[in-house]
Amino acid sequence: MKKVLIIAIAFSAINSFAQSKDSSSFSFSLQQAIKYAVENQKDIKNAIIDEQIAQKKVNEIMGMGLPQINASFDLRNFVEIPTSLIPADFFGGAPGTFAAVKFGTKYNATAGVDASQLLFSGDYFLGVKATKTFLEISKKATLRTKIETAATVSKAYYTVLVNEERMKLMDATVARIKKTMDDTKALLDNGFVEKLDYDRLIVAYNNLMTEREKVERLLQLATYLLKYQMGMDIYANLTLTDKLTDVKLEINSDVISPKFDYEKRVEYNLFDSQYKLAKLDLKRQRLSYLPTAFAYGSLSGTAQRNEFDIFDTDKQWYPTGLVGAKVTMPIFTGFQRHSKNQQAKLSLMKAENDMDFIKKSIDLELASATSILKNAASSLETQKKNIEVASDVVRVTKLKFEQGVGSNLEMITAETSLKEAQTNYFNALFDALVAKIDFDKANGNLK
Repeated sequence: MKKVLIIAIAFSAINSFAQSKDSSSFSFSLQQAIKYAVENQKDIKNAIIDEQIAQKKVNEIMGMGLPQINASFDLRNFVEIPTSLIPADFFGGAPGTFAAVKFGTKYNATAGVDASQLLFSGDYFLGVKATKTFLEISKKATLRTKIETAATVSKAYYTVLVNEERMKLMDATVARIKKTMDDTKALLDNGFVEKLDYDRLIVAYNNLMTEREKVERLLQLATYLLKYQMGMDIYANLTLTDKLTDVKLEINSDVISPKFDYEKRVEYNLFDSQYKLAKLDLKRQRLSYLPTAFAYGSLSGTAQRNEFDIFDTDKQWYPTGLVGAKVTMPIFTGFQRHSKNQQAKLSLMKAENDMDFIKKSIDLELASATSILKNAASSLETQKKNIEVASDVVRVTKLKFEQGVGSNLEMITAETSLKEAQTNYFNALFDALVAKIDFDKANGNLK
């Protein structure tokens, strides 16, 4: 009794834990699932953080053009006051000799404020433009991550729907075989069929139940994967509201056009931004030959004491102040600037090659996605017809068996063919759905 009680308590605790993990329930269409993923998926969250970091980097660079103000305080305790050498003849000594004299006080303090303002710098002004382009790249990278996530979630969503439909057909097949098996058992008990006929149905039924368990586990795994791709707790309750019949697989035969708008593809926009960045870098290197000008000023005070009374307000501080301006002009830098200029030119050439490459890649992807979708849609239509034929064969063979003019071996063979046709259909359906997602992505229609 103690063992039974312990086991009961353990199962109760496990069930309570599972219920607590399943406390959240959701009913999502595909678009709602994508929206949830955009708000909760880790990669998108990190992409948004990268975008925010880029914005802070822009602010940092722009801050270099604002006034730079610093305050300082320097307190010194001379354990040994510095010694200076002065001509000894100042004190009546021999000419040509020096006397060691200590000048100064034991405690010195200096407090001050200095400020500077950049007036002109070609590097700076081009750098500001470059950082804005960098921010643009970061935003487009976030958009690309969202598109990739939308594609991944869509495929996972359709995987669950396909497996749900497979489970429904599997359950229908199990029920049909179970009824036939029960009818055959009744005929066997009355001596109308041989035991061999009944045993064949038992084998078919057991194999079907094993197959059903596999599909059930695959459905559970597919649901876990969808929740993971969405950034959802895998123990949450998720119900999918979309239906496979709502998915449109038709495509326009004239979809491929030499005038495809590459701007619809975020990958092209990313390469375009990198090209702009390369052009700005080249311009910045050329402007680096121009002078740099800035203004500055400082105000400080010095206190000198033999006693540690630096902050005594009755004793004097000695002020110092200055303002100025400085212009620097590069004349010769050991060919460093020339080398940087050449590097920028080569980087721009690479960016131009990348722009040409991405256009050709998009053209190829469009052609490939269109062909794959057409083939997948054609294969799906064929498998639909195969299921209709196989279902009709099952109906006829079952009718013949019930009328005593057919064997159950024919019926089992027909059921096996139907199950194979159903498997091929669902594989073709999933391939078509994936092809449709890739097609939409290639055309820049996936958001």
